[in-house]
Amino acid sequence: MRKEKNWWKNSIIYEVYPKSFQDSNDDGIGDIPGIIARLDYLNYLGIDVIWLCPVYESPQVDNGYDISDYTKIFKPYGTMEDMEKLIHKSKNFGIEIIMDLVVNHTSNEHEWFRESKKNKSNKFRDFYIWREAVNGDVPNDLQSNFGGSAWKYDKTTDEFYLHFYSDKQPDLNWKNLKMRKEIWKIINFWIDKGISGFRMDVIDLIGKEPDKMIKENGPHLHEYLHEMYENTYGKYNLMTVGETWGASIEEGIHYSNPDCRELSMIFQFEHMQLDKISGKSRWDLKTLDLLELKEVFSKWQTGLFDKGWNSLFWNNHDLPRIVSRFGDDSTFRIESAKMLATLLYGMQGTPFIYQGEEIGMTNAHFDHLEDYVDVETQNIYKQRIAQGFSHENIINSFKKKARDNARTPMQWDSTLFSGFSNTDPWMKVNKNYQEINVENSLKDGDSIFYYYKKLIKLRKKNDVFIYGKYELMDKNNPFVYSYKRVYTHDSILVAANFTSKITTLDLVNEKAQEILISNYADSSYDLSNLTLRPYESIIFRIR
Repeated sequence: MRKEKNWWKNSIIYEVYPKSFQDSNDDGIGDIPGIIARLDYLNYLGIDVIWLCPVYESPQVDNGYDISDYTKIFKPYGTMEDMEKLIHKSKNFGIEIIMDLVVNHTSNEHEWFRESKKNKSNKFRDFYIWREAVNGDVPNDLQSNFGGSAWKYDKTTDEFYLHFYSDKQPDLNWKNLKMRKEIWKIINFWIDKGISGFRMDVIDLIGKEPDKMIKENGPHLHEYLHEMYENTYGKYNLMTVGETWGASIEEGIHYSNPDCRELSMIFQFEHMQLDKISGKSRWDLKTLDLLELKEVFSKWQTGLFDKGWNSLFWNNHDLPRIVSRFGDDSTFRIESAKMLATLLYGMQGTPFIYQGEEIGMTNAHFDHLEDYVDVETQNIYKQRIAQGFSHENIINSFKKKARDNARTPMQWDSTLFSGFSNTDPWMKVNKNYQEINVENSLKDGDSIFYYYKKLIKLRKKNDVFIYGKYELMDKNNPFVYSYKRVYTHDSILVAANFTSKITTLDLVNEKAQEILISNYADSSYDLSNLTLRPYESIIFRIR
């Protein structure tokens, strides 16, 4: 275990989605031995931590986020011995493992739920949230995040149970102290195995008050987190990151300020909701407004400074590929992927890389509904058809925003099935795998991969990236995002052109000392009349 306090502030975290990372036994499904086989690659990239998406026993309705046993490994992924080997071998590379902690809900095949539904007096009944019908219908109008009502009728006891995701993912009742103590046992079980922390799935939902129609940030949420901290990971030097879709700055500080003794940092998603029409669902698309992105990033960079800690991310298993979303995944794929990385890595927070991001993997752009295998996507299709949207409209929104875009198999080489497997994978490989793959990236010294490698080294060598104060520059420029970071006697300036057009930036009061990194080989030093080519991005050290 790392000794230094707050080691995660200077770490780079790489998210592995096991099902799609590397298949070692040719069953078409990624697995833990496959991850072990790729540790050399991850070490070469320069990462410090692997965030491992769920590998627990699961019926896989939601690709492992429906857990039936928290202390067993999903058989197609391997064995507990494989898991212990991954933890051990990773540490030999100086790489820590953090696991996905999914404790807002379980699978409906979990022993707790099987018992809970048997009768109303069962000792596990109150591990979940059950309600009687109201006027012969659902208890209230709470909606599932996967579409439809959040209540599912169960005829065994003639009551409804709550599920904020699939109806095969019943929500746990965090008001029940016995249930909470069982969660602590699970957390401590994995800490004893040698992992270095947790990413906490939809953790802002555990304080829900369904009778009051409260989903996120319920009144007892922080009590539960503090209690969990005190009884589990708070006793060790571990890293925790909470997935908090509904967090405000104030909530973010409460979660991540060390004095509150809850979490190390959070994922907040305000910047990832700027390409949807305000007040509508994420499937109702609009073009990103750079001024809005500046406003959101700047709010969090300044709001958490010296008070809390944020994560830095563009991608994860729930989000489409950023180069297809905010960049240009055709003509300027390489330039825009590097630009988006530059902008993010200059900020304060802990950077997260999602598998394939470092080689510029793109959205899959599937044309057929059957290629979208995610339970959420299939549910949303039915819902939006019922709401009157056309098939073409829905498929177009899926091409842009479906979670499936992040879940296609990792593109290792140009052989059949992209080196992920030697047999048909569980999900289609992106058709551009012969061009975009790790093998090609490692052969090209100017690839996106080597750019990420340089950015990682740059952050580790310069404390200004970790501790520097943020200052937005040229706030109203609709094409270029520029900002400064200042720490003691060191200052950097980041400039990023968000368009495919040549544009200029006038920072006449700033003087460049050197260019620390740029995605063009011959970038200008003249900040008084800086011309930026399509998606050009530069980090300057300034006087």
